[in-house]
Amino acid sequence: MKKIFIYTSVLLSLAVSFSACKKTIDKNYLNPELSTKPIVSGFFTAMLNSDRVRPAYWNLRTFFFPQLSVYAQTTTFDNVQDAYKHRDDYIGQYWSDFYYPSGNGSGPMALYRAMQAAYAGLSKTDQADQLVYLEAAKIVLAERAAKMIDIWGDIPFSQAGSLETTSSIKNPVFDDSKALYTSLISDLSEGATYFGAAKLAGNVQSAFNKADILNGGSTTKWQAYANSVRLRLLMRISNVDEATAKAAVTTMLSSPATYPLIDGANNGSYDPSTADVLLQPLTTTTNSTLSSALVEIDSYWAPDYKLNKVMLPSNDPRIRVIFDKYGQNVNGKFIPNAKFRAMPISYGSGQQDTAYNKYSIVDSATFINNVKMPGIVVTASEVNFLKAEAYERWGLGNASDAYNTALKQSITFYYYLNSIGKGTEVAPTSTEINTFLNNSTASYALATDQTHRLALIYVQKWLHFGFLQSDEAWAEYRRTKYPALTFPVETSVDYQNPPTRLVYPTVETGYNTNYGTVKAKDTRTTKIFWDVK
Repeated sequence: MKKIFIYTSVLLSLAVSFSACKKTIDKNYLNPELSTKPIVSGFFTAMLNSDRVRPAYWNLRTFFFPQLSVYAQTTTFDNVQDAYKHRDDYIGQYWSDFYYPSGNGSGPMALYRAMQAAYAGLSKTDQADQLVYLEAAKIVLAERAAKMIDIWGDIPFSQAGSLETTSSIKNPVFDDSKALYTSLISDLSEGATYFGAAKLAGNVQSAFNKADILNGGSTTKWQAYANSVRLRLLMRISNVDEATAKAAVTTMLSSPATYPLIDGANNGSYDPSTADVLLQPLTTTTNSTLSSALVEIDSYWAPDYKLNKVMLPSNDPRIRVIFDKYGQNVNGKFIPNAKFRAMPISYGSGQQDTAYNKYSIVDSATFINNVKMPGIVVTASEVNFLKAEAYERWGLGNASDAYNTALKQSITFYYYLNSIGKGTEVAPTSTEINTFLNNSTASYALATDQTHRLALIYVQKWLHFGFLQSDEAWAEYRRTKYPALTFPVETSVDYQNPPTRLVYPTVETGYNTNYGTVKAKDTRTTKIFWDVK
């Protein structure tokens, strides 16, 4: 690959190389009601249309499952000597997909900078009409940039995309991760404020509805989306800067009318398809993007800690839609296993290869063959787990109610995934759910102290994220140190244990002359700034 294509200055030519998609966008989202060309709305839709958000084969198979999911134990993995060793080419592709459009990611940074440049060239009247796209795009960029920080720490951001904005190629500096997090939190606050007051003209609203493939043009949902991601980031920094986090979260949670959230109206029996922020598939297909990604590298076995240590002891009603008992062929006949159980993580690769069919796997209807699986951005369950933590730590509200609501919503969410995958599992009865909430190892009421109660919140949120949100699960595991996972110690030199961050890929270190400023902390054991426990 030529050097010019590697810079995170994000060349406009790369955005232009996305022209095949852009032409389709221009055609599909032409706005005859507006006086401007549809380039801003077209770039916005392209920014949303990301295979790094949807559970696409390439993202899961090359980035999540062999790396982040392993480090968070949200999937199983082959217990071999290099199990924790990263693939530079794979992480380089994920890195690059944030900065410019390519085959697998939408290039949110490049597209946002292109939107800024296009917007700057509009008349004042047209800018007023197109501002909604810039404000929504800023929220998306903040959410995805935070994920980059959670994985790598310092990243190029403020100077990235210089060609689009200044018509010059410049090696971007690596922004300090803590300062950048603070800036992103501020951007999310501004975005929420904008959408809280936004009153779009009829023609502008109509055009925005067409272009917005994430939230359907709902300004209320964009406001709640921005607030919810802000809540996520504030809680993530709450151990390193508790005063700032507590003050902001207190303001948000004490005034729900002013700061609406993606919380399913605090209803356990909510509708995920309308309440959650989900990126739905754009095409109809008969092939699941999850099937090959799960099976090719043995990511489909049930994780030991999740099933054996958390779900089975509590008789969790989600077991039957998250896992399948699996079984063995005996004399040409398939014999299902008698019960749910996961293969011990301590098994070596030889044991894994011979014993796997005696243990459970992930459910086929919910996951493996689910052609309608959406990309998960924010769910009501996550938000209520965040509220439960804030309430428990700072006395801001009823933590038990928020926790129980989050669990009910997680049950609803996974049965929803099963239903759209044409699963036939019957939803649990109210009696079954109440027993799970009040008389099991998952019960908040039975927890004896705050340490135990917080552990329940952290473990259940990790469980809810699962492998579809392995990035969030890994971040929260590092922040909270829950669950108390055990990892086999491997024999590969320098890779005996999972990392606390990913090292920068060579597509960046080999060409960005500013790499020297972060080289000293570019190690597998350097912690992200919020990882202080």
